[in-house]
Amino acid sequence: MTAVPATHRHSAYKIERLFFVSALALATAGINASLRANTAADLQRIFLDPIDAVHSATMIASILGVPFLGFALTIAIGSPLLDYIGMKLLLSLSGVAFTVGMLLILFAEKLSSGAGIYNVIYLGAVIAGIGWGLVETVVNPLVATLYPDDKTAKLNVVHAWWPGGLVIGGLLGVAMSKFGLGWEAKLIFAILPAVALTIACIGLEFPPTERAAAGVSMGQMFRELRSPLFLVLFFSMFLTAASELAPGQWVDIALSRTVHMPGILLLVYVSGLMFVMRHFAPALGRRLSPIGVLWLSSLMAALGLAALSYANSPVTGLLAATLWGTGVCFMWPTMLASASERFPRGGALLMGLMGTAGTLSIQFVLPFMGKVFDERKIEAAGGVEQFQRLTPGPELDRVLGLAAQSSFRVVALLPAFLLIVFAGIWLYDRSKGRYSPQAIKKDVPEFSL
Repeated sequence: MTAVPATHRHSAYKIERLFFVSALALATAGINASLRANTAADLQRIFLDPIDAVHSATMIASILGVPFLGFALTIAIGSPLLDYIGMKLLLSLSGVAFTVGMLLILFAEKLSSGAGIYNVIYLGAVIAGIGWGLVETVVNPLVATLYPDDKTAKLNVVHAWWPGGLVIGGLLGVAMSKFGLGWEAKLIFAILPAVALTIACIGLEFPPTERAAAGVSMGQMFRELRSPLFLVLFFSMFLTAASELAPGQWVDIALSRTVHMPGILLLVYVSGLMFVMRHFAPALGRRLSPIGVLWLSSLMAALGLAALSYANSPVTGLLAATLWGTGVCFMWPTMLASASERFPRGGALLMGLMGTAGTLSIQFVLPFMGKVFDERKIEAAGGVEQFQRLTPGPELDRVLGLAAQSSFRVVALLPAFLLIVFAGIWLYDRSKGRYSPQAIKKDVPEFSL
Protein backbone atom coordinates (compact mmCIF):
# COMPACT_ATOMS: atom_id res chain seq x y z
CA MET A 1 0.00 0.00 0.00
CA THR A 2 1.25 3.47 -0.81
CA ALA A 3 1.41 5.89 2.09
CA VAL A 4 -1.13 8.67 1.87
CA PRO A 5 0.54 12.07 1.42
CA ALA A 6 0.42 14.29 4.51
CA THR A 7 -1.70 16.86 2.71
CA HIS A 8 -4.45 14.28 2.07
CA ARG A 9 -4.08 12.13 5.16
CA HIS A 10 -6.68 14.06 7.14
CA SER A 11 -9.06 15.08 4.38
CA ALA A 12 -11.99 13.67 6.35
CA TYR A 13 -11.36 16.19 9.15
CA LYS A 14 -11.72 19.95 9.40
CA ILE A 15 -8.01 20.63 9.77
CA GLU A 16 -8.23 24.42 9.91
CA ARG A 17 -10.96 24.32 12.54
CA LEU A 18 -9.01 21.78 14.60
CA PHE A 19 -5.97 24.04 14.45
CA PHE A 20 -8.14 27.04 15.42
CA VAL A 21 -9.57 25.19 18.44
CA SER A 22 -6.03 24.19 19.44
CA ALA A 23 -4.96 27.84 19.29
CA LEU A 24 -8.07 28.90 21.23
CA ALA A 25 -7.29 26.33 23.94
CA LEU A 26 -3.74 27.62 24.38
CA ALA A 27 -4.95 31.23 24.35
CA THR A 28 -7.47 30.33 27.07
CA ALA A 29 -4.68 28.83 29.17
CA GLY A 30 -2.57 31.97 28.65
CA ILE A 31 -5.41 34.34 29.58
CA ASN A 32 -6.09 32.27 32.69
CA ALA A 33 -2.43 32.28 33.76
CA SER A 34 -1.98 35.99 33.06
CA LEU A 35 -5.02 37.06 35.05
CA ARG A 36 -4.04 34.76 37.94
CA ALA A 37 -0.61 36.44 38.01
CA ASN A 38 -2.25 39.87 37.76
CA THR A 39 -4.43 39.20 40.80
CA ALA A 40 -1.63 37.65 42.88
CA ALA A 41 -0.67 40.87 44.67
CA ASP A 42 -4.31 41.47 45.65
CA LEU A 43 -4.76 37.90 46.87
CA GLN A 44 -1.56 38.18 48.90
CA ARG A 45 -2.52 41.53 50.45
CA ILE A 46 -6.18 40.70 51.17
CA PHE A 47 -5.98 37.05 52.24
CA LEU A 48 -2.39 35.91 52.88
CA ASP A 49 -0.78 38.84 54.71
CA PRO A 50 -3.40 38.59 57.51
CA ILE A 51 -2.59 34.87 57.81
CA ASP A 52 1.25 35.14 57.85
CA ALA A 53 2.85 38.38 56.66
CA VAL A 54 6.41 37.05 57.03
CA HIS A 55 5.85 34.07 54.72
CA SER A 56 3.11 35.45 52.48
CA ALA A 57 5.43 35.65 49.44
CA THR A 58 6.19 31.94 49.78
CA MET A 59 2.47 31.24 50.06
CA ILE A 60 1.47 33.21 46.97
CA ALA A 61 4.40 31.69 45.06
CA SER A 62 3.06 28.26 45.98
CA ILE A 63 -0.40 29.24 44.69
CA LEU A 64 1.11 30.55 41.46
CA GLY A 65 3.21 27.42 41.11
CA VAL A 66 0.68 24.70 41.96
CA PRO A 67 -1.22 24.94 38.61
CA PHE A 68 1.93 23.54 37.07
CA LEU A 69 1.65 20.53 39.38
CA GLY A 70 -1.96 20.02 38.31
CA PHE A 71 -0.78 20.33 34.71
CA ALA A 72 2.01 17.81 35.23
CA LEU A 73 -0.14 15.14 36.85
CA THR A 74 -2.91 15.57 34.28
CA ILE A 75 -0.67 15.31 31.24
CA ALA A 76 1.27 12.37 32.72
CA ILE A 77 -1.94 10.40 33.28
CA GLY A 78 -3.89 11.60 30.27
CA SER A 79 -1.25 11.27 27.53
CA PRO A 80 -0.93 7.45 27.44
CA LEU A 81 -4.74 7.16 27.68
CA LEU A 82 -5.46 9.81 25.04
CA ASP A 83 -6.47 7.38 22.28
CA TYR A 84 -8.81 5.53 24.65
CA ILE A 85 -10.53 8.53 26.24
CA GLY A 86 -10.55 10.69 23.12
CA MET A 87 -9.27 14.15 22.30
CA LYS A 88 -12.72 15.70 22.08
CA LEU A 89 -13.79 14.80 25.60
CA LEU A 90 -10.53 15.87 27.23
CA LEU A 91 -10.39 19.21 25.41
CA SER A 92 -14.02 19.94 26.31
CA LEU A 93 -13.31 19.13 29.97
CA SER A 94 -10.40 21.58 30.00
CA GLY A 95 -12.84 24.48 29.70
CA VAL A 96 -14.87 23.08 32.59
CA ALA A 97 -11.76 22.80 34.77
CA PHE A 98 -10.69 26.39 34.05
CA THR A 99 -14.16 27.59 35.01
CA VAL A 100 -14.36 25.62 38.27
CA GLY A 101 -10.85 26.67 39.31
CA MET A 102 -11.56 30.38 38.87
CA LEU A 103 -14.90 30.11 40.69
CA LEU A 104 -13.21 28.51 43.71
CA ILE A 105 -10.69 31.35 43.96
CA LEU A 106 -13.43 33.92 43.41
CA PHE A 107 -15.59 32.58 46.26
CA ALA A 108 -12.78 31.41 48.58
CA GLU A 109 -13.78 33.80 51.38
CA LYS A 110 -17.37 32.53 51.26
CA LEU A 111 -16.27 28.88 51.24
CA SER A 112 -13.86 29.14 54.18
CA SER A 113 -12.35 31.53 56.71
CA GLY A 114 -8.99 32.34 58.28
CA ALA A 115 -6.14 30.09 57.18
CA GLY A 116 -8.65 27.86 55.37
CA ILE A 117 -9.02 30.52 52.65
CA TYR A 118 -5.46 29.71 51.55
CA ASN A 119 -6.45 26.07 51.04
CA VAL A 120 -9.46 26.98 48.90
CA ILE A 121 -7.41 29.32 46.70
CA TYR A 122 -4.74 26.62 46.43
CA LEU A 123 -7.35 24.06 45.34
CA GLY A 124 -8.76 26.44 42.74
CA ALA A 125 -5.28 26.93 41.32
CA VAL A 126 -4.77 23.15 41.15
CA ILE A 127 -8.01 22.66 39.18
CA ALA A 128 -7.07 25.49 36.80
CA GLY A 129 -3.77 23.66 36.28
CA ILE A 130 -5.69 20.49 35.43
CA GLY A 131 -7.51 22.46 32.73
CA TRP A 132 -4.19 23.60 31.29
CA GLY A 133 -2.86 20.03 31.46
CA LEU A 134 -5.86 18.76 29.49
CA VAL A 135 -5.17 21.40 26.82
CA GLU A 136 -1.56 20.32 26.35
CA THR A 137 -2.48 16.63 26.55
CA VAL A 138 -4.62 17.07 23.43
CA VAL A 139 -3.11 19.95 21.46
CA ASN A 140 0.50 18.75 21.13
CA PRO A 141 -0.20 15.28 19.69
CA LEU A 142 -3.11 16.69 17.67
CA VAL A 143 -0.91 19.22 15.86
CA ALA A 144 1.87 16.65 15.43
CA THR A 145 -0.72 14.31 13.89
CA LEU A 146 -2.23 16.92 11.58
CA TYR A 147 1.18 18.11 10.33
CA PRO A 148 3.56 15.09 10.55
CA ASP A 149 6.00 16.60 8.03
CA ASP A 150 6.13 20.07 9.61
CA LYS A 151 6.01 19.51 13.37
CA THR A 152 8.54 22.07 14.59
CA ALA A 153 7.02 24.93 12.60
CA LYS A 154 3.37 24.13 13.36
CA LEU A 155 3.98 23.49 17.06
CA ASN A 156 5.74 26.85 17.33
CA VAL A 157 2.90 28.62 15.51
CA VAL A 158 0.12 27.07 17.60
CA HIS A 159 2.10 27.70 20.79
CA ALA A 160 2.32 31.35 19.81
CA TRP A 161 -1.20 31.55 21.22
CA TRP A 162 0.00 30.75 24.75
CA PRO A 163 1.89 34.07 24.92
CA GLY A 164 -0.92 35.55 22.83
CA GLY A 165 -3.28 34.67 25.68
CA LEU A 166 -0.84 36.15 28.18
CA VAL A 167 -0.90 39.42 26.22
CA ILE A 168 -4.70 39.50 26.08
CA GLY A 169 -5.04 38.70 29.78
CA GLY A 170 -2.28 41.08 30.82
CA LEU A 171 -3.64 44.05 28.90
CA LEU A 172 -7.14 43.36 30.16
CA GLY A 173 -5.85 43.14 33.71
CA VAL A 174 -4.08 46.49 33.43
CA ALA A 175 -7.13 48.10 31.79
CA MET A 176 -9.49 46.73 34.44
CA SER A 177 -7.26 48.10 37.19
CA LYS A 178 -7.18 51.50 35.49
CA PHE A 179 -10.98 51.60 35.40
CA GLY A 180 -11.22 50.58 39.05
CA LEU A 181 -12.33 46.99 38.48
CA GLY A 182 -11.06 44.64 41.18
CA TRP A 183 -9.50 41.20 41.16
CA GLU A 184 -12.97 39.62 41.17
CA ALA A 185 -13.80 41.08 37.74
CA LYS A 186 -10.51 39.78 36.35
CA LEU A 187 -11.25 36.22 37.47
CA ILE A 188 -14.77 36.41 36.04
CA PHE A 189 -13.36 37.46 32.68
CA ALA A 190 -10.95 34.48 32.75
CA ILE A 191 -14.00 32.20 32.71
CA LEU A 192 -15.39 33.53 29.39
CA PRO A 193 -12.84 31.99 26.96
CA ALA A 194 -13.04 28.72 28.90
CA VAL A 195 -16.76 28.52 28.19
CA ALA A 196 -16.11 29.41 24.52
CA LEU A 197 -13.57 26.57 24.26
CA THR A 198 -16.06 23.97 25.49
CA ILE A 199 -18.69 25.23 23.03
CA ALA A 200 -16.17 25.20 20.13
CA CYS A 201 -15.58 21.46 20.61
CA ILE A 202 -19.26 20.62 20.04
CA GLY A 203 -19.76 18.79 16.75
CA LEU A 204 -16.02 18.65 15.96
CA GLU A 205 -14.40 15.31 15.05
CA PHE A 206 -10.81 14.58 16.06
CA PRO A 207 -8.42 12.14 14.31
CA PRO A 208 -6.52 9.33 16.04
CA THR A 209 -2.97 10.24 16.98
CA GLU A 210 -0.07 9.66 14.59
CA ARG A 211 1.09 6.71 16.68
CA ALA A 212 -2.32 5.02 16.78
CA ALA A 213 -2.99 5.64 13.08
CA ALA A 214 0.32 3.96 12.21
CA GLY A 215 -0.58 0.87 14.22
CA VAL A 216 2.20 1.29 16.79
CA SER A 217 1.22 -0.63 19.91
CA MET A 218 1.22 0.68 23.47
CA GLY A 219 4.15 -1.61 24.24
CA GLN A 220 6.18 -0.16 21.39
CA MET A 221 5.28 3.34 22.55
CA PHE A 222 6.49 2.67 26.11
CA ARG A 223 9.71 1.07 24.85
CA GLU A 224 10.77 4.45 23.49
CA LEU A 225 11.22 5.57 27.10
CA ARG A 226 14.38 3.47 27.33
CA SER A 227 16.33 5.71 24.97
CA PRO A 228 19.15 7.54 26.83
CA LEU A 229 18.74 10.54 24.52
CA PHE A 230 15.07 10.86 25.41
CA LEU A 231 15.99 10.85 29.10
CA VAL A 232 18.45 13.69 28.45
CA LEU A 233 15.73 15.68 26.66
CA PHE A 234 13.26 14.85 29.44
CA PHE A 235 15.49 16.25 32.18
CA SER A 236 16.47 19.22 30.01
CA MET A 237 12.79 20.11 29.77
CA PHE A 238 12.80 20.73 33.53
CA LEU A 239 15.25 23.57 33.04
CA THR A 240 13.96 25.08 29.78
CA ALA A 241 10.43 25.37 31.16
CA ALA A 242 11.63 26.77 34.48
CA SER A 243 13.61 29.43 32.59
CA GLU A 244 10.44 30.62 30.86
CA LEU A 245 7.43 29.96 33.04
CA ALA A 246 8.64 30.55 36.61
CA PRO A 247 9.91 34.11 35.96
CA GLY A 248 6.79 34.80 33.89
CA GLN A 249 4.51 34.02 36.83
CA TRP A 250 6.72 35.95 39.27
CA VAL A 251 7.48 39.06 37.24
CA ASP A 252 4.47 41.17 38.28
CA ILE A 253 4.71 40.59 42.00
CA ALA A 254 8.51 40.83 42.12
CA LEU A 255 9.75 43.43 39.64
CA SER A 256 7.16 46.21 39.76
CA ARG A 257 9.21 48.08 42.39
CA THR A 258 12.62 47.61 40.77
CA VAL A 259 11.77 48.64 37.19
CA HIS A 260 9.31 51.36 38.31
CA MET A 261 6.50 50.15 36.07
CA PRO A 262 3.81 47.48 36.47
CA GLY A 263 5.66 44.18 36.18
CA ILE A 264 2.69 42.71 34.34
CA LEU A 265 3.52 45.07 31.46
CA LEU A 266 6.91 43.37 31.14
CA LEU A 267 5.10 40.04 30.90
CA VAL A 268 2.74 41.49 28.28
CA TYR A 269 5.67 42.88 26.29
CA VAL A 270 7.64 39.61 26.40
CA SER A 271 4.54 37.60 25.53
CA GLY A 272 3.84 39.83 22.54
CA LEU A 273 7.44 39.38 21.44
CA MET A 274 7.09 35.60 21.72
CA PHE A 275 3.78 35.63 19.85
CA VAL A 276 5.38 37.35 16.86
CA MET A 277 8.67 35.45 16.91
CA ARG A 278 7.12 31.99 17.08
CA HIS A 279 5.58 32.64 13.69
CA PHE A 280 9.13 32.95 12.33
CA ALA A 281 10.17 29.52 13.64
CA PRO A 282 10.10 27.92 10.14
CA ALA A 283 12.69 30.40 8.83
CA LEU A 284 14.94 29.92 11.86
CA GLY A 285 14.61 26.13 11.61
CA ARG A 286 15.98 26.21 8.07
CA ARG A 287 19.22 27.74 9.34
CA LEU A 288 19.70 25.87 12.62
CA SER A 289 18.83 22.40 13.85
CA PRO A 290 16.36 22.22 16.78
CA ILE A 291 19.30 21.67 19.15
CA GLY A 292 21.09 24.68 17.68
CA VAL A 293 17.97 26.77 18.32
CA LEU A 294 17.83 25.50 21.91
CA TRP A 295 21.51 26.28 22.59
CA LEU A 296 21.13 29.84 21.33
CA SER A 297 17.89 30.20 23.30
CA SER A 298 19.59 29.07 26.52
CA LEU A 299 22.40 31.59 26.09
CA MET A 300 20.01 34.50 25.63
CA ALA A 301 17.71 33.33 28.45
CA ALA A 302 20.60 33.13 30.93
CA LEU A 303 21.84 36.60 29.99
CA GLY A 304 18.29 38.01 30.07
CA LEU A 305 17.45 36.67 33.51
CA ALA A 306 20.74 37.96 34.90
CA ALA A 307 20.00 41.35 33.35
CA LEU A 308 16.49 41.40 34.86
CA SER A 309 18.03 40.91 38.30
CA TYR A 310 19.92 44.21 37.86
CA ALA A 311 17.30 46.21 35.94
CA ASN A 312 16.34 49.39 37.82
CA SER A 313 14.31 51.44 35.35
CA PRO A 314 11.65 50.97 32.65
CA VAL A 315 14.33 51.16 29.92
CA THR A 316 16.70 48.61 31.46
CA GLY A 317 13.71 46.44 32.37
CA LEU A 318 12.50 46.38 28.76
CA LEU A 319 15.98 45.71 27.39
CA ALA A 320 16.53 42.82 29.81
CA ALA A 321 13.05 41.48 29.14
CA THR A 322 13.73 41.58 25.38
CA LEU A 323 16.85 39.45 25.83
CA TRP A 324 15.08 36.98 28.13
CA GLY A 325 11.94 36.80 25.99
CA THR A 326 13.91 36.18 22.80
CA GLY A 327 15.80 33.44 24.61
CA VAL A 328 12.82 31.51 25.97
CA CYS A 329 10.61 32.13 22.93
CA PHE A 330 11.24 28.84 21.09
CA MET A 331 12.12 26.61 24.05
CA TRP A 332 8.83 24.88 24.91
CA PRO A 333 7.53 24.04 21.39
CA THR A 334 11.01 23.17 20.08
CA MET A 335 11.59 20.76 22.97
CA LEU A 336 8.24 19.08 22.21
CA ALA A 337 9.02 18.92 18.50
CA SER A 338 12.50 17.49 19.17
CA ALA A 339 11.02 14.64 21.19
CA SER A 340 8.34 13.95 18.56
CA GLU A 341 10.75 14.15 15.61
CA ARG A 342 13.38 11.93 17.21
CA PHE A 343 10.94 9.44 18.75
CA PRO A 344 7.69 9.49 16.72
CA ARG A 345 6.74 6.00 17.90
CA GLY A 346 6.55 7.41 21.41
CA GLY A 347 3.41 9.29 20.37
CA ALA A 348 1.42 11.27 22.91
CA LEU A 349 3.20 9.52 25.79
CA LEU A 350 6.61 11.06 25.13
CA MET A 351 5.19 14.49 24.32
CA GLY A 352 3.09 14.31 27.47
CA LEU A 353 6.07 13.38 29.61
CA MET A 354 8.00 16.32 28.20
CA GLY A 355 5.17 18.59 29.29
CA THR A 356 5.09 16.87 32.67
CA ALA A 357 8.80 17.51 33.17
CA GLY A 358 8.40 21.14 32.21
CA THR A 359 5.57 21.88 34.57
CA LEU A 360 6.89 19.84 37.49
CA SER A 361 9.95 22.05 37.46
CA ILE A 362 7.78 25.12 38.13
CA GLN A 363 6.31 23.48 41.21
CA PHE A 364 9.81 23.44 42.66
CA VAL A 365 11.39 26.54 41.13
CA LEU A 366 8.61 29.07 41.75
CA PRO A 367 8.25 28.35 45.49
CA PHE A 368 12.07 28.42 45.67
CA MET A 369 12.01 31.91 44.15
CA GLY A 370 9.44 32.88 46.77
CA LYS A 371 11.65 31.44 49.51
CA VAL A 372 14.70 33.35 48.24
CA PHE A 373 12.54 36.49 48.15
CA ASP A 374 11.37 36.03 51.76
CA GLU A 375 14.87 35.25 53.06
CA ARG A 376 16.44 38.19 51.26
CA LYS A 377 13.79 40.69 52.42
CA ILE A 378 14.40 39.69 56.06
CA GLU A 379 18.16 39.94 55.56
CA ALA A 380 17.90 43.34 53.84
CA ALA A 381 15.66 44.67 56.63
CA GLY A 382 18.03 43.48 59.34
CA GLY A 383 15.81 40.79 60.84
CA VAL A 384 12.21 39.65 61.24
CA GLU A 385 11.28 42.29 63.80
CA GLN A 386 12.76 45.08 61.72
CA PHE A 387 10.89 43.90 58.62
CA GLN A 388 7.60 43.71 60.50
CA ARG A 389 8.05 47.31 61.64
CA LEU A 390 8.44 48.60 58.06
CA THR A 391 5.56 50.62 56.67
CA PRO A 392 4.80 51.41 53.01
CA GLY A 393 7.43 53.81 51.75
CA PRO A 394 10.93 54.09 50.26
CA GLU A 395 12.60 51.75 52.79
CA LEU A 396 10.10 48.94 52.27
CA ASP A 397 10.42 49.38 48.52
CA ARG A 398 14.22 49.16 48.80
CA VAL A 399 14.03 45.95 50.84
CA LEU A 400 11.51 44.28 48.55
CA GLY A 401 13.44 45.43 45.48
CA LEU A 402 16.62 43.72 46.69
CA ALA A 403 14.62 40.58 47.41
CA ALA A 404 13.11 40.61 43.92
CA GLN A 405 16.51 40.96 42.25
CA SER A 406 17.92 38.06 44.24
CA SER A 407 15.03 35.78 43.28
CA PHE A 408 15.67 36.40 39.55
CA ARG A 409 19.46 36.10 39.83
CA VAL A 410 19.32 32.57 41.19
CA VAL A 411 17.11 31.22 38.38
CA ALA A 412 19.52 32.52 35.71
CA LEU A 413 21.77 29.55 36.50
CA LEU A 414 19.29 27.11 34.96
CA PRO A 415 19.59 28.04 31.27
CA ALA A 416 23.35 28.55 31.76
CA PHE A 417 23.69 24.85 32.64
CA LEU A 418 21.72 23.91 29.51
CA LEU A 419 24.46 25.38 27.33
CA ILE A 420 26.59 22.37 28.26
CA VAL A 421 23.77 19.87 27.72
CA PHE A 422 22.70 21.10 24.29
CA ALA A 423 26.31 21.42 23.13
CA GLY A 424 26.74 17.74 24.05
CA ILE A 425 23.67 16.71 22.03
CA TRP A 426 24.88 18.78 19.06
CA LEU A 427 28.25 17.00 19.15
CA TYR A 428 26.43 13.66 19.35
CA ASP A 429 24.35 14.53 16.27
CA ARG A 430 27.51 15.58 14.43
CA SER A 431 29.14 12.26 15.25
CA LYS A 432 26.18 10.48 13.61
CA GLY A 433 26.41 12.61 10.47
CA ARG A 434 23.57 15.13 10.47
CA TYR A 435 20.35 15.57 12.39
CA SER A 436 17.19 14.60 10.51
CA PRO A 437 13.65 13.98 11.80
CA GLN A 438 12.59 10.35 12.11
CA ALA A 439 9.42 8.98 10.54
CA ILE A 440 7.30 6.01 11.60
CA LYS A 441 8.22 3.43 9.01
CA LYS A 442 4.79 2.10 8.40
CA ASP A 443 2.26 2.83 5.70
CA VAL A 444 -0.52 4.98 7.01
CA PRO A 445 -4.00 4.37 5.56
CA GLU A 446 -6.32 7.28 5.01
CA PHE A 447 -8.54 7.94 8.03
CA SER A 448 -12.24 7.56 7.76
CA LEU A 449 -15.07 8.55 10.04
